[in-house]
Amino acid sequence: MLASLLIALSMAFMLGRLSGDPTTTILGPMATAEQREALRHELGLDRPLLVQYFDYLKGVFTGDLGNSLQFYQPNTSMIMDRLPFTLQLVAAGMALAILVGVPLGVLAARREGTWWDRAASTVALLGQSVPVFWFGMMLVVLFAVNLGWLPAGQSGTPAHLVLPALTMSVYPMAQIARLTRASMSEALAEPYIDAAKARGITGRRVVWRHAFKNAMMPILTIVVLQTGILLSGAVAVEYVYSWPGLGQLALQAIQFRDFPLVQAIVVFGALVFVLLNLLVDVIHSIVDPRVR
Repeated sequence: MLASLLIALSMAFMLGRLSGDPTTTILGPMATAEQREALRHELGLDRPLLVQYFDYLKGVFTGDLGNSLQFYQPNTSMIMDRLPFTLQLVAAGMALAILVGVPLGVLAARREGTWWDRAASTVALLGQSVPVFWFGMMLVVLFAVNLGWLPAGQSGTPAHLVLPALTMSVYPMAQIARLTRASMSEALAEPYIDAAKARGITGRRVVWRHAFKNAMMPILTIVVLQTGILLSGAVAVEYVYSWPGLGQLALQAIQFRDFPLVQAIVVFGALVFVLLNLLVDVIHSIVDPRVR
């Protein structure tokens, strides 16, 4: 965890410094060289790069993520203000992905080789292949512009959440469906399934109580990891729908060259991701006695 987090923090620091001089964006093109130099001194950008790096790491590990160059507010408070919107979007998207992906994968595994299997595999393949931003724009054109059933963007009501959540769910749904099919196919071929059927246990009970229970670990893993990916990578969906979450905030910070804010968002995303990886390991040890 610490090694992964340190690598992510270091990359955020280096890429932020390579993105350009933020004083140009803050002061505008008409500012003089003396004004730029004074602002660089005020922001501490004229210090040696190594000194800036260690100050940055010290701030991260003491809970100080700095202040935004664009909004003049603490980065931590800005992240906390936007986080509920992203959590709402990720929770709705993952709920849809699980509700569709798991039954789709189980159905494909139970009817392996049939047209059900081929149809489910095609849906999963399309879900992994279609660009998220394009799919989101097509949903806006169909349901917001042409039909007028749902709002095209922003937030505020449950109706505003429908299209972003549907767009967010497509890729994880495809991942979950494919992994569920592979895990269930392997579990259904095990000898204990034949033994359960020989004892007179019905097909549905064999599938969900015996096979699915043993195939659940890879599915839990992909669900938790996809949640971490969505939390730290919802930029495209939030941009298409003008959703006021962390992704939209990160995009604004990048456009403004507000690298303290970009670094803070990367730190938050990296921390969430490594903690969710740890959670997966803990869940494995709880659910699977062999791991424990």
